[in-house]
Amino acid sequence: MHSAASGAVAATRALDSLVRNDRGRLLSALIARLGSFQLAEEVLQDALVSAVSHWGRNGVPHAPQGWLLQVAYRKSIDRIRQSKSEARKMVDMRPLTQGEAADEPDEIPDERLRLIFTCCHPALEAKSQVALTLRTIGGLSTTEIARVFLDAEPTMGQRLSRAKAKIAAAGIPYAVPGQEEWASRLQSVLAVIYLIFTAGYAAGPGQGRDLAEEALFLCRLLNRLRPGDPEIEGCLALVLITHARCLARVDADGTTVALAEQDRAKWNRAQIDEGLELIETAMRRRAPGPYQIKAAIAACHVKGERSDWAQIVLLYDSLLRLEPTAVIRLNRAVALCEAGWLEPALRSLDALAGELRDYQPYHAARAELLVRMGQAEDAARAYAMAIALAGSPADAAFLRQRAARRGEQT
Repeated sequence: MHSAASGAVAATRALDSLVRNDRGRLLSALIARLGSFQLAEEVLQDALVSAVSHWGRNGVPHAPQGWLLQVAYRKSIDRIRQSKSEARKMVDMRPLTQGEAADEPDEIPDERLRLIFTCCHPALEAKSQVALTLRTIGGLSTTEIARVFLDAEPTMGQRLSRAKAKIAAAGIPYAVPGQEEWASRLQSVLAVIYLIFTAGYAAGPGQGRDLAEEALFLCRLLNRLRPGDPEIEGCLALVLITHARCLARVDADGTTVALAEQDRAKWNRAQIDEGLELIETAMRRRAPGPYQIKAAIAACHVKGERSDWAQIVLLYDSLLRLEPTAVIRLNRAVALCEAGWLEPALRSLDALAGELRDYQPYHAARAELLVRMGQAEDAARAYAMAIALAGSPADAAFLRQRAARRGEQT
């Protein structure tokens, strides 16, 4: 009995790791072969359920990814044979029945870029493009995606279902676009990749860290596919410079560490240097875009001993002309505060109060500004709101610590 129990534990651990690291690659390979989002998701889930019992009894196979694909393919054949409607949609089953899935992970075709461009097809709403890719290739839950978009979970669930149904109904091709379409669809793809990265970076160790690595991989893949594109270079630079600080952003107790207080010895200097070189290369192409400007802002935080906040304000002014969003205006207000321009910062935050009332960083920024303006009671209320809206225990601990420290100073 002990052996069976230990086998089940080992199988569960192996599956947890595999789902974190390889779900997107497995799902994209299945969609490429089956031609159906819904069917691919269903048979992958079936294969994972089968793995729990089979691996628990017989041990984890030599090539678990290949095992899952083989089982998923066989289950898809069973489902198609049992469903007349599916059979009509996928008449020719020979691609499924002729040959098996690759045994080794390196032999599994990497179809994730095709999946991203399919999810980012212009027939879908922009918000649905990003949300669907986060769900399918990033493996985020509906709850996590809803948090990213400040949406209710049921609303996001309905959006995902509608997006998958539209892909099937409209016959959206599962393909990377040609050069003539590339530029028009690139911004949505970069938005997807960066949101995958920010979701992973915010989560910290474990699954989140894997998502950040996934985004970095996809950025590099895009850069290889389309070398010399300044916005791809800008996005890759932004991810590199930000990712370089991941080990320093949380302390031993799991509390978030502010940028100015991070131990720079923990920064990945190689990634920072690569990112700085990339953004300089991109800027020399004289075709500025939002990701290049965001990378330039990130560079201002790591080039010297202190962040150049006056320069950051100017960069946000440029970014607002391209992306006039509430979050960018909030970030500019934070930069104004850090540069010492408190009254303009407060006016900017007041203008965002309604739009960002449920957004934790807004209340954290307002609390910090009010502390600096000597308004202790209002600052305490803003900190309480920020703590209530914190998206992770690390952020909540950081905000409680910051609120206590600021309370002692006033």
